[in-house]
Amino acid sequence: MSIPKVAVICDYREENWPSMDLVAGQLLDHLHNDYSHLVTATRICPTLRRRLTTLRTEVTGQKSKVGEQRSEGREPEVIEGENGPRFNADRFLNRFWDYPRYVRRIRGEFDLFHVVDHSYGQLLHELPPERTIITCHDLDTFQCLLEPEHDRRSFLFRKMMSRTLSGFQKAALVTCDSAATRNEILRHGLVEPERAVVVPNGVHPSCSPQADASADREAARLLGEPTASAIEILHVGSTIPRKRIDILLEIFSATRKEFPAARLIRVGGPFTHEQARLVERFDLARSIIVLPHLERNVLAAVYRRATVLLQPSEREGFGLPVVEALACGTPVIASDLPVLREVGGDAASYCPAENVVIWRDETCRLLSERLADPENWSARIERGFTQARRFSWAEYARKMIALYLELL
Repeated sequence: MSIPKVAVICDYREENWPSMDLVAGQLLDHLHNDYSHLVTATRICPTLRRRLTTLRTEVTGQKSKVGEQRSEGREPEVIEGENGPRFNADRFLNRFWDYPRYVRRIRGEFDLFHVVDHSYGQLLHELPPERTIITCHDLDTFQCLLEPEHDRRSFLFRKMMSRTLSGFQKAALVTCDSAATRNEILRHGLVEPERAVVVPNGVHPSCSPQADASADREAARLLGEPTASAIEILHVGSTIPRKRIDILLEIFSATRKEFPAARLIRVGGPFTHEQARLVERFDLARSIIVLPHLERNVLAAVYRRATVLLQPSEREGFGLPVVEALACGTPVIASDLPVLREVGGDAASYCPAENVVIWRDETCRLLSERLADPENWSARIERGFTQARRFSWAEYARKMIALYLELL
């Protein structure tokens, strides 16, 4: 009997969604390393076709910048920013025209399909739904359809999301990162309860309290040499509205009145224009360091040296930075959301999402505790280690392989 072939269908790399790339990468690594005797897993990830954006080809001698970037394993730069309208138009053309035709051509080559990002649900219209699993990370993609009063979008956007949702609903199984996400799916009646299964994300192996000399040096190059007295408040993630960067900046501004030496380290790319205006309004420019998405080992080094991580999101599907910070020995203050309590357990502190006063008080309390009550601070860190050990990519893959075999 031949080994079943599984197609793991990934996001376009050019979209640069680190969390989606992480899920796909960790799943494939474990399938290859631990379960190659049960399935043959293949990464499906075509190259994004550019129609409205073009590559920046600054020629230096005989070697263009594109060539240099490709040789370093990076996607070449585009002339327009990756959040610009032309790049977004390229994304939608690829997602709704090119990728569906690509999977239609290969659907006869595999026994099972796993779409690792629910926002690619439109691909289910070209795949055999009875042999397809899709992973749901959150319901943000469908917000304009489920709660249109809170997310007003154009007619064309809603039509595209409607096609994505109808494809999503065809899947034989929907795996959810958290019980909270599953509960939301069931509350909206998107799939039957027996088709929705919780498979929690894991913690990357780099996220640990153990020093990594090369990664720590790179973190020091980016942030300066660490000192015992430094106060570094960390935020990791994108600047999309639900991350509430506006609240983060207000919390930081209020905290600096008590701890004027504090710095905010933000990993995940530049502020939006509106957020940059808030930075200027609060006079925070000299107290904030903004870093792009980092390699996993360098991100872990940044987690390790941070004093505390803040996660003031108003909605989340899982909250990877919460559990990754805990695994690195960094205390966490997060929004009081069911999903973040699910991930952070009793190791994190929680505040109402938009109450800046409570956030400020809790942040200052933890910063004071570090100095005034080191015993309690150490116990807090130990609780974080215990909580983080509940989340493993090896366990994630084990649960996925069981679902694959059940479906096959």
